[in-house]
Amino acid sequence: MLKVTLFNMEGIDVGEMELEESIFGINPNESVMHDAVINYLANLRSGTQSSLTRGEVRGGGSKPYKQNKIDRSRAGSIRMPHWRGGGVVFAPKPRDYSYKLNKKVKRLAIKSALSSKVMNKEFIVVDEIKLDNYRTKSIVAMLNALGADKKVLIVTPFIDNFIIKSSNNIPGVETTVADSINVYNVLNCDQLIIAKEAVTRITEMYS
Repeated sequence: MLKVTLFNMEGIDVGEMELEESIFGINPNESVMHDAVINYLANLRSGTQSSLTRGEVRGGGSKPYKQNKIDRSRAGSIRMPHWRGGGVVFAPKPRDYSYKLNKKVKRLAIKSALSSKVMNKEFIVVDEIKLDNYRTKSIVAMLNALGADKKVLIVTPFIDNFIIKSSNNIPGVETTVADSINVYNVLNCDQLIIAKEAVTRITEMYS
């Protein structure tokens, strides 16, 4: 079994925690992680972009000038794409960019992402991440005590509004819950700070 140091919110070493090797200790599969990130970003796209083709631009119904004997190139409409005010060639239209990944691929991707964090010593387990009120200073103090001074992802076992709202206005800090953790957020952070109970929930979900 893998073992990692367990800290409290003051950054003090309070023991060790065992991690499931089949989830946090596998050889990361970069190809699968790449597929999962591309899928996540594609699913975020709104797909609402839209431009007008030459057939949709208002006007241009009549021929601008006669065909022959005027020493000019032939033109049938003032809404041709190469004319000012004309339509767009192969104009983009609203579409759905989302697609699905196989369940096994998604599971392997999240395991690979978590394992890469443990392997690179960017995985910090805290015995309990908890606040009694909205206080950004408490989160900043925790980050400083744990040496997390870059992009950080804080993972809690359940939705905790005190933690979420106290972290919202700290640049580079994001929060999520164990049930909603995804490959993009894990790989996009420099350090992953996760509550002990959240590790247990993730182990139960992916074991």
